[in-house]
Amino acid sequence: MKPASASLLALTLGDPSGIGPEIIAKAWQQRSADSQPFVVIGDFATLAAAVGGDALVHRVTSVAQAATVFPTAIPLIDLPLAEPALPGEPSATAAPAIIAWIEKAVELALKGQVSAIVTAPIAKATLYAAGFSFPGHTEFLGKLTEHADYAGQRGPVMMLAAKDLRTTLVTIHTPLAKVSAQLTTEAIIQVTTVTAQALNSDFGIPEPRIAISGLNPHAGEGGGIGREEIDIITPAIAALNAQGINAAGPHPADSLFHPDARKTFDAVVCMYHDQALIPVKMLDFWGGVNITLGLPIVRTSPDHGTAFDIAGQGIARPDSLIAAIQAARDIAACRAR
Repeated sequence: MKPASASLLALTLGDPSGIGPEIIAKAWQQRSADSQPFVVIGDFATLAAAVGGDALVHRVTSVAQAATVFPTAIPLIDLPLAEPALPGEPSATAAPAIIAWIEKAVELALKGQVSAIVTAPIAKATLYAAGFSFPGHTEFLGKLTEHADYAGQRGPVMMLAAKDLRTTLVTIHTPLAKVSAQLTTEAIIQVTTVTAQALNSDFGIPEPRIAISGLNPHAGEGGGIGREEIDIITPAIAALNAQGINAAGPHPADSLFHPDARKTFDAVVCMYHDQALIPVKMLDFWGGVNITLGLPIVRTSPDHGTAFDIAGQGIARPDSLIAAIQAARDIAACRAR
């Protein structure tokens, strides 16, 4: 990889029938003098409709052009859709373009032409209908970057962050009935190691403290409410401590997220999806950020979906996207240091 420029981010348009175009337009409209400049990768007509006119979107062919354009219009690398997108009406015909936008953003990041990528939400069902074979953005980004040089422990690992809370996940989009079967000591060690390294390299925390949640109510209560804590989680914690990683637990999840508890750790490694996402969204529903750890590139995303039900109505809030842009800027700067 080449050194990244700290002056520009790449934003992907997401599903063009969702709220991605609208929140990108609003993030640009709400920019300030010190806002991080970005270039959008997507479809010109879709973004122009979202921002309110062709004059406010400017096609560019290089990142250097984008930095010049940003103060007066949204710079766009135009990779057109095969058919016009209709708000609230997702179509599998858009899938090849959605995938191409992500691939282009990753290419720019790997070449060091942008310092980070921020991805607007996609609808996995739409992509699956067109043959997309990955569970989501996170896994696809892992595949796209698998051959690039990276000094740390490999991810991808999903982190959700809001205010003073960071959570990472051992299992992600796994049905609850299958979580126990997919939970392994090795997976917990892997996710926690990536989390610890990222807290250091991406967040500037020299000696990170990591809390490990239990799986069962009361963290299994000594085996009386399940043995996963005894058989799987505790051995992982012992191995992590032996490696010099400050990991503690397993903690009952119902007492991990209140303000006093949050002062005792820098991140929580959670066993399944809702265990990690519910506390983050309760703490700051509008401002949560999805961050992918353990990649050679910096990637963030809003912590919400495509919201097809409100797309095109002008009411989508850009808070989470703006927070994702700020997080991408800060992580890229931290890595550069």
